[in-house]
Amino acid sequence: MSSLSGKVQTVLGLVEPTQLGCTMTHEHLTMSYKCCFVPPSSDQEALSEGHMEMKNLFWIKQNPYSHKENLLLYQETDAVKEELLHFKAAGGGAIVENTTTGISRDVKTLKKLAEETGVHIIAGAGFYVDGTHSPEIRVMSVEQLTDIIVNEILSGADGTNIKCGVIGEIGCSWPLTESEKKVLQATAHAQSQLGCPVIIHPGRHSDAPFQIIRILQEAGADLSKTVMSHLDRTIFDEKKLLEFGKLGCYLEYDLFGTELLNYQFNPDVDMPSDNERIARIRMLIDEGYEDRILMAHDIHTKNRLMNYGGHGYSHILKNIVPKMLIRGISQNRIDKILVENPKQWLTFKYR
Repeated sequence: MSSLSGKVQTVLGLVEPTQLGCTMTHEHLTMSYKCCFVPPSSDQEALSEGHMEMKNLFWIKQNPYSHKENLLLYQETDAVKEELLHFKAAGGGAIVENTTTGISRDVKTLKKLAEETGVHIIAGAGFYVDGTHSPEIRVMSVEQLTDIIVNEILSGADGTNIKCGVIGEIGCSWPLTESEKKVLQATAHAQSQLGCPVIIHPGRHSDAPFQIIRILQEAGADLSKTVMSHLDRTIFDEKKLLEFGKLGCYLEYDLFGTELLNYQFNPDVDMPSDNERIARIRMLIDEGYEDRILMAHDIHTKNRLMNYGGHGYSHILKNIVPKMLIRGISQNRIDKILVENPKQWLTFKYR
């Protein structure tokens, strides 16, 4: 285990943290999201079954989880490879691939993509939300779950010798289920053994991140090595967000490029625009949190790819960074968010 100290573990092996460069900390390159299919209204069932075409792309953009083919990102390896080359050309260096057990993790494909593009790819260990937990997972003890997670980092995932370099995204629902609580406790135990980074997918309620952090803390997690994802759809109240920030984990805004009229998973949420995300990040910087902010796109459906008229993995570098500069966020602070903070988070702690 000491060999991991001070290193970052990619699907191609250990690298020095300084090799990562600009890093997207929450993406998917190959996965299935069939588990989260949202049946459309009866008058739109034909749209749900059809192929992806120019004439239905706007409907798919607004109803991404009601189009069956859109949920099968694993079918797009060639398009993803092309996009990773665009990402690299735009100055990108590394991607944290957050696909865990339950949504068709495929570490062999991740290794192939890393070899063919030269982009550093860090794979995720652990389990997604309760709805994807198998009967076997549900009856496991915290100790058994911990052993699986540790093994995916030390030995390899899914019957391969390809090792994960982060725990997560660990899936949580609202309300949190017993099975998810055990996975969180196992995550904390594995992290305390390994000194590794952790990333969490919180339930869709503003109290969910607080509950999760409390459980992780009680189980011995290192919050300074832990990321709370999807804050752009979870905590909207500024006072509550700053209260959460005091707990010490990383604050991730990772839905850049997702601008929806109606958020299918939680109709109460008005999904922010990218301009609003930038304004929120600037507020967090002004409040002293520049060392704790991370950014990404969380691409997990086909319509987000450039091949289907989407923004792709380079959107932040090509479009968001220039707008951040216009809004008075300095290049030094942008580099802190896109280079330095990911590097610090992904480096295994010295032990």
